[in-house]
Amino acid sequence: MNMAGADSFDDYLSQVSNEARTALERLRKTIKSAAPDTTETISYQMPTFKYRGRALVGFAAFKDHCSLFPYSKKVMEVLEEDLRPYDISGKGATIRFTTDKPLPAALVKKVVKARIEEIESRSRP
Repeated sequence: MNMAGADSFDDYLSQVSNEARTALERLRKTIKSAAPDTTETISYQMPTFKYRGRALVGFAAFKDHCSLFPYSKKVMEVLEEDLRPYDISGKGATIRFTTDKPLPAALVKKVVKARIEEIESRSRP
């Protein structure tokens, strides 16, 4: 899969498998409900939600899995217990999942809320 040319969420999602598209659409809807004041953009060649001009979370489809990117090691540490059942190996802040076992909405909302709190705390004087 080469989504290098994607210029929107819908364009990106049109280029992934049906299974990945279904999982990522569900993820998109959950993120949007947890953070309605976000904008959708493509960053690092993947769909990314921005909040107050900063990357909030992103997601992507790969050959054998999908990933949610909280863009924050701190969020990964804060939610360590909640993330224990998931594959969070690799560099940086990455939560991997398969299309047949998508991330629960409650966990996604926790990640988004923790990330919003982190961004807001950085912008406080």
